[in-house]
Amino acid sequence: MKVAVYSTRPYDHAHLNAANATGDAATAHTFVWIEERLSPDTAALALGCEAVCAFVNDRLDAPVLEALTAGGTRLVTLRCAGYNHVDLPAAAALGLTVTHVPAYSPHAVAEHALALLLTLNRRTHLAHERVRRGDFNLGGLEGFDLNGKTAGLVGTGRIGVITGRLLQGFGCTVLAHDPFPPQDARDAGFDFVPLDDLLDRSDIVSLHCPLLPATKHIINATTLARMKPHALLINTSRGGLIDTAAAIDAVKTHRIGGLGLDVYEHEAALFFDDHSKTGITDPLFARLVATPNVLVTGHQGFLTHEALDNIADSVIASLNAFATRQPVPNALKH
Repeated sequence: MKVAVYSTRPYDHAHLNAANATGDAATAHTFVWIEERLSPDTAALALGCEAVCAFVNDRLDAPVLEALTAGGTRLVTLRCAGYNHVDLPAAAALGLTVTHVPAYSPHAVAEHALALLLTLNRRTHLAHERVRRGDFNLGGLEGFDLNGKTAGLVGTGRIGVITGRLLQGFGCTVLAHDPFPPQDARDAGFDFVPLDDLLDRSDIVSLHCPLLPATKHIINATTLARMKPHALLINTSRGGLIDTAAAIDAVKTHRIGGLGLDVYEHEAALFFDDHSKTGITDPLFARLVATPNVLVTGHQGFLTHEALDNIADSVIASLNAFATRQPVPNALKH
């Protein structure tokens, strides 16, 4: 099957090619590598491809899906867990099958959340820059012990549960908020509380919920005002969970202690590309990264060998099943 792979980077080539080569050579798929993001302007590049493989910041609204369908596409397979950027009713009306990767490596994202927390708390990124300049002054690098602190999880899916267990390993008491807590989260011994209670009591707040109309800007000026002045806020889920402008103000005015982000609500125009020569034209993001006690990475929580292998295996499994008219794994319900 011919597959257009959008938003590709060298690691996508390596892992998808490796997964594609493990099956029967007669049924191997042909990839058309497209570095550009999927959009109305680039949908025509998939002409003649029965399948499209898209990433987290590709556009998959009704006009794009219609253009893909007109070009012969019948399957859209995502290289990510989230699918809030897909118009699923439009896909259903067009007869498109859409799949995602629900659990590529929850450990990868959970461990990245801890990396952000530890770096932000102990200021290791600032210390490294000082040492490179020959400055060994320790002023302003104070953090706090995680042991004995209270950590709050907003969302207890696979990633949230693993993050909570890691925090328990550091000696934290873990609170959690989730309207539908799974059994493994209850088994982990988290204390489930209302969101306001979690924000009031937590020294660390880590977001692990999907982006839905109900969770858009779940962290805003009102909820930030409830947090402790030294509390650290971590987001490795979806950028739209946080009102960025309100979060910047909260850090600048010391209403919270710091902000660690792997996602940003307007990241689609920025992330996964090199802007070092052209500069960043997003004034909100420029304010964000210029704010002290803010640490931002470019949506790299998934970027481990194991996670990329799992993503590639899942994509190939969907392609194989669709090509052979078998039930397609991880197909999204419209």
